Order: sequence, then structure tokens, then C-alpha cells
Amino acid sequence: MELRKPSWTKRDLLQSTSMDPFISNLSGKNIQQMASNFLPYYSTLISKAGSILSEETLTSIQKALQGGKMEDLVGIIQKSLELAENASLDVAVIGESGTGKSSFINALRGLSPEEEGSASVGAVETTLKKTPYKHPKYSNVTFWDLPGTGTPNFFPETYLEKVEFANYDFFIIISSSRFKLNEAVLAQKIKEKGKNFYLVRSKVDSDLYNEEKSRPRSFKKDRVLHHIRDNCLENLSDIGVSEPHIFLISNFDRTDFDFPSLEETLLKELPAHKRHTFALLLPGLSEAAIELKRDFIKEKIWLEALKSAALALFSFMPMISGFDLPEQEKCLRLYQSYFGLDDKSLNEIAENLGISVQDIKSSMKSLNFWLLVKDDSIAANALQCVESYCSKSGGIPSTVFQLFKTYFIQLKFLNAVADDAKLLLQKTLECCSGRE
Repeated sequence: MELRKPSWTKRDLLQSTSMDPFISNLSGKNIQQMASNFLPYYSTLISKAGSILSEETLTSIQKALQGGKMEDLVGIIQKSLELAENASLDVAVIGESGTGKSSFINALRGLSPEEEGSASVGAVETTLKKTPYKHPKYSNVTFWDLPGTGTPNFFPETYLEKVEFANYDFFIIISSSRFKLNEAVLAQKIKEKGKNFYLVRSKVDSDLYNEEKSRPRSFKKDRVLHHIRDNCLENLSDIGVSEPHIFLISNFDRTDFDFPSLEETLLKELPAHKRHTFALLLPGLSEAAIELKRDFIKEKIWLEALKSAALALFSFMPMISGFDLPEQEKCLRLYQSYFGLDDKSLNEIAENLGISVQDIKSSMKSLNFWLLVKDDSIAANALQCVESYCSKSGGIPSTVFQLFKTYFIQLKFLNAVADDAKLLLQKTLECCSGRE
């Protein structure tokens, strides 16, 4: 049977799928305009914590567009996506016994002290050598529990070499009271080695509790926190740490005090290609965290779509998988895992809240795959009919088709899952409020 040219126009396809205005203009006559608009447009897509692309990579993409070098563009984006997807993250955590170091590691891994694989928590020094703790969901992320500065074998001059400092992306130095001279010396040496360090004052929730119990009439939360911060800053300044930035946290509440600020700071100051990995670790404990994660995943989807659209300009380019139903369902399940809507996570949440899993699932749209794809069935069938033609002819029809596959459906899944994550957050807050 003869394959006929589809009668749909570029405008028809764009209107039917609400596609991206930047990528939809990817054609020879529009390349120069896209090159000049690339950086301004891309800046509207990235999160407030930054992009997964470095400044150098962004410049290379713009130059490839200016020169009309689509093959170079594809190669740059592909390499950048592979770096982001495969990036490892090694976080070093240092603190004396009793400072909450192990609890902090467990908090970042989303584990309670009693769960299997959690870091040991105790009042005595439990870390005599560096101990790795993998993230339960992301095996490329490791938190390293390092010997504290108060151990007998601590020597500032040799400590970093002994723990192989070059292997870590950044250092967290924790104290539950005043930072000491050894910690100040260590922070200075980390800085001299060109690594980032972050000073964390833990257990501020305990300080507040004790202060309120001892001074119930005069107690004011903000004043106590301000005093703790000033005390730490003054102490660090006295022992030689200039312009220190202190994060006041509670390991038992990642939504309160400076924990959200710490996570956002870490995200901003990581190398660009490692930000995506860290963003996935952020729990959906606030709408801001959910939106931040959505922005990072959306940026990645858009880059994949731009790469696919550029590939589609070439005749006989192999079609990119991902449009068939099994691949779509796999994509949806992946996003559910990112936002804590997978079966294991939902079961744990239901158990913690004392409600049924069905009660949680009843209001969530993203858990019903067939409901999500039902509205797209007509468009999907029509586009499948022209797939063979598009793969041979290349050009605009192929570009639009590829864009639909890699952008529109994935974005629909992402938005549905992120919106459900917000619903789950609201339900969790309501349940917790009802218990009080």
C-alpha cells in the first residue's frame, strides 16, 4: 500500500498537542532566531536553584544553533544528559559524638534510626573510620560518616588526606553546641583544598524545648534562634573562620528552621551536572520542594525534546523509543518514584498516618495510567500512522512528531504526578493536624 503524505499542517499538529513554542520553530529559516533566543528562553525553564547545564555547555549549544550544526547540537545535549543521569554524589559528614551526625545522614536518606540500613545513632562515638551509606533509592548517591574531630586519632594536618578528601563533593561539619578549634582548622583546610564546606548547628529543636521549659514566661522562639546563631557566629569568628554561614536545623523536621535553606544552598553550589541527582533526593515535604523537583525534571524533558527535534530534521534518522504504551507506563512509574508515589512509599505513608492506602490513592489521577492516556488515544493512533513517513522524509513533520513523543506526554505525566504529590502533602498535613 502506497504511503501518502499526511494532510495535517504544522499548525494543526502544534495546536492539537500544545507543543513548545521554541522547539516548534526548529527549521532552517528560524535557526538564527532560535540561536539569539536560546539563552533568554532557557532561563525561563530552569529552577531558582540553577540549571543542569554549565555556562560553557550553554554557550556551546548556542554556537551550534548559530552555525546550524544540528549534529553538534545533538552531541552536546546527549553528552550533558548522560552526565546528569549518571552523576555520582559523595557527601562527607563530620561531627563529634552526640552531635546528631548519624541522625542527619538518616534524615537525608529518608530513613528512621530503626530502619534497616540506617546509620547507627548513639551517645558514644560510633564512627572510628569512614563509613559509607548509600541512598536507598539512588545507588549513585553516598553519604560518608567520617570520624569526628574529637576522636583521639584526629590530627588536623593529616585528617583530610587520611579520609581521602578528594573523593567528596562537599563537607558538612556538624555541632550541637559551640564549634571548636579543631573544626575551625578543618574548615579552613577544606577551603584551602578548593572544596565547599557547610557548618550545621543541630538539635535546635531540643534547645527551644529546654528554653521554653525553663523560661515559659519570657520564651520567644525567634529570639532564642537568633541568640544561638549569634553565639555560633561569634565563636567561629573568634577561632578564625571568617564570614561563616550557619544553618540551624532539626534532624527530625526537614521543613523547619534552616533545613530547606541548606538543601537549596547545596543544590545551587553543586557542579551543574550533579544538580539533577541531588534534586531527586528532595522529599515532597513542601510545595516549594515539589516545584523545585518538577522544574529540574521538566528542564531535562525539554532538553531531550530539543535533541529529538534536531535529530528529526535529518532523513532516515532512527525513531526514538518512548511513544509506545509500555514505555509511557515505564516513564509514569519513574516519575511516581521520584515524587514518592510508588507503591512502597504510599504503603509506608498510609501506615504512618494510620489510614488505608486506598484512601490515599482515591483522589490521585496519576496512579491510573489508562485514564491519563485515554484522552490522547486518537492523536496517538493518527500519529502512529504517519510515523513511517516522518522517519523517511525528515523535516518539520518529523520534528513535530518526535516532539510530541518526547515532550508533550512526558510533561503531562510529570505535571499529573507533581500535582498528586501536592495533594498527598495536603492530606498528610491534615492527618497530622487532626492528631494534635
